Amino acid sequence: MTDNELLLAMSNLMDPLTEGMRDIKKDVRGINQGVSGLGQEFNGLKQEVKGLKQDVDGLKQEVKGLKQDVDGLKQEVKGLKQDVDGLKQEVKGLKQDVDGLKQDVKGLQQNVEELDIRVRSIELTQKNEILPRLNTIEACYTSTYERYRDKADAYEAMQQDVLILKKVVAEHSEKFQKIG
Repeated sequence: MTDNELLLAMSNLMDPLTEGMRDIKKDVRGINQGVSGLGQEFNGLKQEVKGLKQDVDGLKQEVKGLKQDVDGLKQEVKGLKQDVDGLKQEVKGLKQDVDGLKQDVKGLQQNVEELDIRVRSIELTQKNEILPRLNTIEACYTSTYERYRDKADAYEAMQQDVLILKKVVAEHSEKFQKIG
């Protein structure tokens, strides 16, 4: 093999390598362009992460405020629970009072029933015994009144007559004593 042939064979061998190198250069240029694009994307991501950090900080502040609100609500709920417990005790006391009042009312109802029986008995006694007697007494009084009313004038005349008789008897007694 001659030098030319050898050079030609080497050139033939080198051609694919040269083309491969060209392809590699293209790939590297593409990678460089991609890396350059990645840098821009990375800067965009940095900006987004920065915005996210700000959002997270805002959320942390809101969560802190919510925690304070929740703590306040817990205190209010605790107060409400105490109030409810107090109301439960008061209701329990009221129930006991109402039970006592129910017993008192039952006692009063029994007393009223007993009084009702007694009143009915009194009414019957008045109707059957007292009123007839009162009617009899009234009738007697009325008839007696009418008799005396009619004879009242006569009674006064009798009183006058009795007085006159007393005087006459007294005079006669004096005369008999003088005679005798």
